[in-house]
Amino acid sequence: MSTLTITAKGQVTLRKDLLNHLGVQPGETVTVSKLPGGAIEVRPAHPKGKISDVFGMLKRKGGPRLSLKQIQKITEDGWAGKR
Repeated sequence: MSTLTITAKGQVTLRKDLLNHLGVQPGETVTVSKLPGGAIEVRPAHPKGKISDVFGMLKRKGGPRLSLKQIQKITEDGWAGKR
């Protein structure tokens, strides 16, 4: 168990070992839930995985390449309910 000090501004700094345990880096966010009996629960707010996991997700070998105009037209049609 860790003991943390509350600053005059009501802030708490989580130690590096706690940040590592949560899997968060400086600048990322956490969620805090109030539990019965005055307890709180801290969890990482980010989904599992990295943004780089989606790179190339839509790429198909041998598939057609679309121009930006074609992509824009498909998007506009989708928003207009035409697809």
